[in-house]
Amino acid sequence: MSDILSIDRKNKTEFNKLQKRLRRNVGRAIDDFNMIEDGDKIMVCLSGGKDSYTMLEILLNLQKSAPIQFEIVAVNLDQKQPGFPETVLPDYLSSLNIPFHIIEEDTYSIVREKIPEGKTTCSLCSRLRRGIIYSWAQENKITKIALGHHREDIMETLFLNMFFGGKMKSMPPKLLSDDGKNTVIRPLAYCKESDVAKFAELKEFPIIPCNLCGSQENLQRKNIKQMLKSWENQFPGRIENIFKSISNVAPSHLMDRDLFPFQDLTNDMQVKREAETLFDEPEISSSDKQANAVEIQVKAI
Repeated sequence: MSDILSIDRKNKTEFNKLQKRLRRNVGRAIDDFNMIEDGDKIMVCLSGGKDSYTMLEILLNLQKSAPIQFEIVAVNLDQKQPGFPETVLPDYLSSLNIPFHIIEEDTYSIVREKIPEGKTTCSLCSRLRRGIIYSWAQENKITKIALGHHREDIMETLFLNMFFGGKMKSMPPKLLSDDGKNTVIRPLAYCKESDVAKFAELKEFPIIPCNLCGSQENLQRKNIKQMLKSWENQFPGRIENIFKSISNVAPSHLMDRDLFPFQDLTNDMQVKREAETLFDEPEISSSDKQANAVEIQVKAI
């Protein structure tokens, strides 16, 4: 009996720490990118996966103590996949006693018709899903669309775009849609996937697998995920540094001429810069300053 109680206490302590960490990271992301404003009506997109369940739970938690007022509407897109458990999400959301809506659109048949067997369905599926979600948001006066992408999703997308698209871009924590009508936010942007997975496990969310694309084992995203895990195992801390680099960009040290005016850097500009800094005090590192101080003390003795 005492062993059972100690296990329960341990799980409760672990859960409380995990929840606080997730709340802190979500709150920091919301603050850093001004994701939520007073009076917002937020559409929380729920897929039935661990990420979206966690996002909804943390946002509902933060809503209770937030200094501003905002609405939350949980929305699921039922894409009519064979065997999809249609009652799981409505039952779960009803138990939370929050506003929710199930959009029913047969995108599954469209994807199967357009994409040959064995080919990746994610691209077309996501485009169809995005169009439906954007339209529903406009029809229902939604001001923010919340998606459950976490830190690893952002980094994986960065490498996918570099390796296969020849672009250095990822999933921004906040995005204005191309038509300028919808604002997308990713509150889990600072959250580790491992934390999200553990939280979902402890909360025992009714997870619904994606049978449409989950069976495609050779997706490039899975390869990227494995690559990042391998790097982290071999060089602990590498994932954190990669993530930090996304928000610490130096355009003048890359090659995008639209971001930095390389063509405007002329010889005249160099001469002018050298003249302006000719009599500037040299920069001295803290270690150099300490060495100089010791040298002065020695001379004084």
